Amino acid sequence: MAKVAFLFPGQGSQYVGMAREFLEKFDFARQIFDQAGQATGLDIEDLILNGPEKELTRTVNLQPCLTAVDVICAKALMEEGLMPNAVAGHSLGEYPALWACGVLGFSDCIKLVRERGRLMEEAAAKRPGAMAAVIGLERQELQGLVDKILQDEKGVLSIANHNSREQIVVTGEKALVKELCKRVKELGKRAIMLKVSGAYHSPLMKEASEEFGKIISRFTFKSPSIPVYTNVSAEGETDPEVIARLLKEQMCSPVRWYEIVNNMYRDGVRIFIETGPKKVLSNLVRKSVDADDIKVFNAEKPSDIDVIKEGLCM
Repeated sequence: MAKVAFLFPGQGSQYVGMAREFLEKFDFARQIFDQAGQATGLDIEDLILNGPEKELTRTVNLQPCLTAVDVICAKALMEEGLMPNAVAGHSLGEYPALWACGVLGFSDCIKLVRERGRLMEEAAAKRPGAMAAVIGLERQELQGLVDKILQDEKGVLSIANHNSREQIVVTGEKALVKELCKRVKELGKRAIMLKVSGAYHSPLMKEASEEFGKIISRFTFKSPSIPVYTNVSAEGETDPEVIARLLKEQMCSPVRWYEIVNNMYRDGVRIFIETGPKKVLSNLVRKSVDADDIKVFNAEKPSDIDVIKEGLCM
């Protein structure tokens, strides 16, 4: 049997009204919203269903809201008998992935992402930065451009997310990110500034990462029931102490998504199910795994579950 992986999206996949259909169909969806609200003091359900978008997308609010939605999507699959053999999450998505494999209980998971969101929002206000998506350059070539800029100008500029073979996000100080975009466009490739206030997954998050490490140390991490492929190592980890350490490092380290999905394929995963809103990760898998024997699905709505079950039978 081909192995199944659940993939959990992170910031950027959200929208007002996500998970509404799950809430209408499954009683556990409201219970999850209620538990998330009790753990954070936020009206999670109202933020998700009614916004406004400006409040939903605040990092401190969005992280627990999107985590709750990712968990609802995954639990709906599990209730229908669809279980993963491995999990991974993109940046924030690593937290619902840790819930899915039993490393964290739901309440602890939500409390952690609430603190993570608070620290990241504070860090962005204290040391503003920027991020940009670069399309059309392979990692080695883009790293060369980054190195050249840092030879001429001191500052923070680095690769944040290696999303697919030719979609890479850079992060750092705004002036340096803009200079990189200019040089990328001079090569005839695309560079798009992202709508973020902070330089996430960069050394500018170092102080927040250190503070978050102290918070992580107060939580209990259990051994996962299945491998969780982490953003920092891109490998299937099973040691709870290692997972906790990498979670702290994740805040200022690159998201190695391209390597994660290819390592999952190497380890026997052939079915990838994105468990959350939109199809960002589904599209990245298709652009990353150079093989014709994979199946990629998205579980954004209850109706998607029937599509997945039918597709797995083909």
